Order: sequence, then structure tokens, then C-alpha cells
Amino acid sequence: MSTIAELDGRVVGCRACPRLVAWREEVAATKRAAFRDQDYWGRPVPGFGPPDASVAVVGLAPAAHGANRTGRMFTGDRSGDVLYAAMHAVGLASQPTASHVGDGLELRGVRITAPVKCAPPANKPTPAERDACRHWLVEEFALLRPRLRAVVVLGAFGWQALLPVLTAMWSVPTPRPRFGHGVEHHLAAVDGGPPLTLFGCYHVSQQNTFTGRLTQAMVEDVLRRAARVRPGE
Repeated sequence: MSTIAELDGRVVGCRACPRLVAWREEVAATKRAAFRDQDYWGRPVPGFGPPDASVAVVGLAPAAHGANRTGRMFTGDRSGDVLYAAMHAVGLASQPTASHVGDGLELRGVRITAPVKCAPPANKPTPAERDACRHWLVEEFALLRPRLRAVVVLGAFGWQALLPVLTAMWSVPTPRPRFGHGVEHHLAAVDGGPPLTLFGCYHVSQQNTFTGRLTQAMVEDVLRRAARVRPGE
């Protein structure tokens, strides 16, 4: 089995989905006016965080002018502003802001990833693109398995994409657990390892945060609950 660093290196070179490849590269070439002097990443975005994380945060996909520009999950956009501020408030991040790779940000005991690694048009990957990307998340969770104890899923898309990934290591009941903000599900292991606690959180999208459907305090509450699930439990 490879390491997290080796996995991340292979993710960056993926060109499996023609529509996503074309879109991420078009965005990187045309740019947004505010970032016209910057070199865009324009490639798949690997997970971010230590390989021995006990908590995983699962989003949807890189943002066109956020992670697709900076090369790091939830970095350089409004969604990341809320997420990283909340993570810092509960002790999971070294600082409350994420502007670019090399800005000094470090995550503590948590890794951020997504079921789709490339920025999709209109933030909507197709089911086929989601499924084609699944093997990356399967391998990532297998590598995190020794210490992983809790997962916070941001939004219903990530929730539905993650559940099939979990079945290799944990028992996902039928009917499958439904997504909702603040929901908590305890999954028993099927591979002889420790159990997993699954948390739902509304996505930190501008649509949710600007309307007040989701506040930073609400994100902090879910993250704090996840961080309390310790590796020894």
C-alpha cells in the first residue's frame, strides 16, 4: 500500500474525466479578473492534512477559482473562509485563514478531502464523474484507517458519495443513514478495526452562509463533537 504523500502525487496526475479536465484547464487559462496575475493550479486537488488524522472532513469538489486556483482544498474562497475560521476556533487549524499554499496553515489531527478531485462546471459533477473518482477516496480512507475515528461530511452530495466508500471497513445500515445538519451515526467496523462516527454538516457554500442557513457557530459545534471522538475510543 502506498503512503498518503504518494497517493496525493498520483491524484494530481489524473486525467480520467474529459469534461472535468477540459473545464479545470479552461478556468486556469481564462482566470477570473481579480486573479489574472496569478498562475492557476488547474489540476486535480489532493486531500490536505496529516496522514495520521483522526478526523476527516469531506466536501464536494474543488471550487473553480478557489482550490482549482490555489491547489489546496477550501483555500482562496468564501467557503474556506468559514471552514478554516471554524477549524481554528476549535483547535483543528493553526490559523483562521487559508489564502495560498505556503501561507503557514497547518491542520491538527484532521484531513480535508472530497469525493471529486477536479473542479466541475457549475459545481455539479455528474454521477459518472463521481463514480470514476471514487477509487481515490477509497484508497485515502484505507490509508487513514489506523487512526480515523470521525468524519464530518459537508452537504448531501458528499454524504451520498462517501457512504459506498465506507462499506469496505464499516457497516453502513440499510436503509442508509440520511443526511442532515448535526446528525450523528455510529458505524461498527467490519474489518476488525475500530468503529467510526459519521457527522453531517450543511456545506459551507455561500448560498448557505450568506442566507444564515449555516453559521460559523454551527460548523464549530459539529467539528468540536467530531474532535472529541478520540483514537483510543
